[in-house]
Amino acid sequence: MIHMMRWFFFVIGIMFFSLGISIAIKVQHLGIHPWDVLNVALFERVGLSIGSWAIIISGVLIIVSWILDKSYIKSGTFFNAFLVGAFVDLFLWVDFLPNATHAWPDILIILSGIVIMGLGGGMYNAAGVGSGPRDGFMLSISDKLNAPISRVRIVTESSVLVLGLVLGGPVFWFTFIFTFIQSPLFQFSYYKFGSLITAIESNFLKRKEQYSKTSV
Repeated sequence: MIHMMRWFFFVIGIMFFSLGISIAIKVQHLGIHPWDVLNVALFERVGLSIGSWAIIISGVLIIVSWILDKSYIKSGTFFNAFLVGAFVDLFLWVDFLPNATHAWPDILIILSGIVIMGLGGGMYNAAGVGSGPRDGFMLSISDKLNAPISRVRIVTESSVLVLGLVLGGPVFWFTFIFTFIQSPLFQFSYYKFGSLITAIESNFLKRKEQYSKTSV
């Protein structure tokens, strides 16, 4: 029961995170997250789909993380790698999201995408069933090099951004604003949902214990 509850929060968090990505992609002329810049660039250069490239890149990162440090790879990591790309493709295919107007409403659209990504990311991480491929990759690099996680994140995402830019990906102001808005929301969501999950587990165990006592 408890394990299922954690997976429930994980899947719902992944859905919201993917929805946020999809919303931002619809107004990509304003700039999107560095990893998504690369996914969009590869989609436009090579083909396949944006979600497919997200899955492929996540798979590569999982392999590298597995080689460097298996401790960051859990079952949730593999589900994360597949589900994010699958949901992004689904949301873009259904085509129910607002399209770019190339006017001020686009700013509201991308801000909503960033907020949803931040809250969804915190939610699925709070479930504790496995780090995302990108997080696991950066954490394993940090451990191997004995370098601060923040520095590894900056270097990694800057490198991904440059690669995406060279390939012709959508880079603009919001590409750089993403981190400043998303990170605090991620942290807020992570702690809030973490506390909620802990409270639900504690309440469930307490009731289970009471039931066991009454049934004896």
